[in-house]
Amino acid sequence: MEQINIHAAKTHLSALVEKAAAGEPFVIAKSGRPLVTVSPYIIKTSNNRVGFLRGFISVPSDYDRLGSNEISDMFEGKI
Repeated sequence: MEQINIHAAKTHLSALVEKAAAGEPFVIAKSGRPLVTVSPYIIKTSNNRVGFLRGFISVPSDYDRLGSNEISDMFEGKI
């Protein structure tokens, strides 16, 4: 990984940021001592979560009525 002096980093910041964004991280150093690593920010855009359990579980056709008798009994004070 390339190491850049802090003064050179300030002078060439735009070009260095472009390189980092393209996947070439670098280290900014002061007096030869590494201070920070600059690397690309990766945004996770995963929209493929819908249906990820398809084939592993099944939903009953009356899922919206499950427990309705118990819920009615609770409202009526029977439980």
